[in-house]
Amino acid sequence: MPLHAPRYDTRMIHLEGRFSVLAALHAGLRRFEVVCIAEDVPPERSREIVTVAGELGVTIRTVPGAELETLTHGQTHGGIVAVCSPKPLLREAKLLNQIKRLDHPALLLLLEGIDDARNLGFVLRTAEAMNVDAVLLRKRELGFDETEVARPSSGAFERMPLLIFHDIALLKRLRRRGVQLIGCLANAKRVMYDADLRQPTILAVGGEKRGLSGQVRSICDCYAHIPTAGGASSLSTSHAAAIVLAEAARQRWTPANENV
Repeated sequence: MPLHAPRYDTRMIHLEGRFSVLAALHAGLRRFEVVCIAEDVPPERSREIVTVAGELGVTIRTVPGAELETLTHGQTHGGIVAVCSPKPLLREAKLLNQIKRLDHPALLLLLEGIDDARNLGFVLRTAEAMNVDAVLLRKRELGFDETEVARPSSGAFERMPLLIFHDIALLKRLRRRGVQLIGCLANAKRVMYDADLRQPTILAVGGEKRGLSGQVRSICDCYAHIPTAGGASSLSTSHAAAIVLAEAARQRWTPANENV
């Protein structure tokens, strides 16, 4: 570390890259200690971050590249790093309240057994684009490096409500509130295009190694599969999630000039 470089709060995380830092500033969910910008970053590249950080009262430091390297994973940070608190996760009570207040049928994505941080980032990016209201992640804890999730999400990690749960009691409560649970299984008899995704729905997608657990399968209202052709035995989690979410969005789509 460069001589006299400041020591930052070790409870904070280091969020890397212009898009990730800017999305976090706009989302307003984290507490920022400082945003560090390398001396050689062009002003036009950092201008918006400096402006938004200034409006929020967040400290900006211009630092030597060598100091920035001590905070980062590799060379893809683009000269911009934020030292900030971890992203706060959605709590169950708030999720249930949000679903009750929606002006459209809820669409939730459940991920189970996802082990790769970048895959999670890609899924969050797709979920936001397909108008998912929240992502439910079945794990004991986040367990991912937030930088590795944030960068491929293109800002969606900051904006998408993310709830981590372990007990399937949450899913039972959602089902009692009229939200159907559809398990995406490769060997299901029903094709996903035949499932009614216009009603309040949780789409459950399992990881590539283990798929959906027996506990989750046991409380699904129905199962559906993605029809495929060719020799591939299965799809990656991020691709499978993208396909089923796109089908949900297609079924829910209404032309702007069509009266509902």
